[in-house]
Amino acid sequence: MMKPETISAETIKPATPTPSELKTFKLSLLDQLAPPIYVPLILFYSATDLYPSDSTSSVDISNHLKTSLSTTLTQLYPLAGRLRGNISVECNDEGVTYIEAKTNMMLSEILENPKMDVLLNFLPFDSNNVGSNEELAITAVQVNHFKCGGIAIGVCISHKIADGTTLATFVSAWSKKSKGIGEIIIPHLAPASIFPPRDFNTSMPSDVTSKEKYVTKRFIFDAQKLALLRSNIAIANPTKVEVVTSLIWKSAMVTSRDNSSSLVKHAVNLRGRMCPRMHDNSLGNLWWLAVTRPMLTKEGERKLTLTGLAGEIRRSIREIDNNYVRTLQGEDGLSKACGSSKETFQWFISEIHDCYLFSSWTRFPLYESDFGWGNPAWACTTAHVKNTIILMGTKSGDGIEAWVTLDEQHMAAFEQDPNIMEFASMG
Repeated sequence: MMKPETISAETIKPATPTPSELKTFKLSLLDQLAPPIYVPLILFYSATDLYPSDSTSSVDISNHLKTSLSTTLTQLYPLAGRLRGNISVECNDEGVTYIEAKTNMMLSEILENPKMDVLLNFLPFDSNNVGSNEELAITAVQVNHFKCGGIAIGVCISHKIADGTTLATFVSAWSKKSKGIGEIIIPHLAPASIFPPRDFNTSMPSDVTSKEKYVTKRFIFDAQKLALLRSNIAIANPTKVEVVTSLIWKSAMVTSRDNSSSLVKHAVNLRGRMCPRMHDNSLGNLWWLAVTRPMLTKEGERKLTLTGLAGEIRRSIREIDNNYVRTLQGEDGLSKACGSSKETFQWFISEIHDCYLFSSWTRFPLYESDFGWGNPAWACTTAHVKNTIILMGTKSGDGIEAWVTLDEQHMAAFEQDPNIMEFASMG
């Protein structure tokens, strides 16, 4: 596929200038630890919803999106600023990069057979290879027009200021403003006071995002298969995320070339685990990694039962509670946080150990992103990082789409594993 042809590129600024007393948004310790990449999302909308009458044009849609985006940025003003090192965001209203593009593809081609190398073309940036360029916009949007009249809205937000929840908050605010609901989402900008920043920098090993070495594929778990999978796991009320994580981890270990040691790190949203609870609209990185290792037998062998893995995953996630969060806020918070991050990077680039990073987006209301012409036909992300698994909800709300990135040789074995073939379909 040829890349979409760029029609126009401009900058969208907040509708109202940001007051001088709000010009500096300090990064928190957790923001500082976040990798210097972008968090990507693509929303697809069908032509039948976009053009209910002959009087609606692509120009109308574009102008509507730009106007509502500008208004949204008045509330979410840090997203229109620029990073200043690993310390702060200058809320200078330089704006959001906004690109219009067109493609000769039909939307149905994407929905029926999505491929990662094609999906990446619908984003304004290569989300993995951006470094810490202070001139780049923190937020960028690319609106892609398909030959059939459908569109794809690709969004990227710097991970230095946003996690998946922040991205979902932005899209929700923008879509509601576009639809004219009038609901004002007031961002909570307190993470830096809760996790005080320190003086240090982070970097992302280039080997982690090498496009030549890794392949990403989608595995779909429908409601029927999830119910069957749950029945095979003997813990109380296993969640969809627990059972899918267990199955993928088990299959990854079984098919790995070196399965002598393995661990899972699951991103956990801290907003609801703190006392007092942080607001869901709190901007920034408010997540931590729950570390899980397989249980061992008396002989030192790993227990690879789904029940055992699910139980260990649940235990490690529940350990990320208010008491744990307080250790990140204390005097030893920096050493604890940096030690964990250093270990994560070392495991990722290691040729000896297997480390799998899971992130669940299943609770994000992405399929409620109605800009005024109905909910999206499909929502996806494009994470393409070594041994990373992103769990997305399905449009029906009762299934899970797992986007799995492995090296080519491992993926070839993984997708043929009997457990994967029994419970998941590829798409």
